Amino acid sequence: MTFSYRTSGTCSRAITVTVENDIITDVEFMGGCNGNLKGIGKLVGGMHIDEVINRLSGITCGFKQTSCPDQLAKALMQYKAQK
Repeated sequence: MTFSYRTSGTCSRAITVTVENDIITDVEFMGGCNGNLKGIGKLVGGMHIDEVINRLSGITCGFKQTSCPDQLAKALMQYKAQK
């Protein structure tokens, strides 16, 4: 299943995630730090959504209360809640 999540408080504007059997198969960030976000997408590929949530939740960016990795965790939590 592919879903999109509108981010809040980050340079990226949205995240598109593809999940199959609770395993992430693809992540694409719109906007933000292109190279870093491509790297995050590659690193979480093949991981179970619970592991990604556990590792990325609460990460901040500079003075911001959130970050792109934290927003990915929030997107996955929303996915789980709607599932």
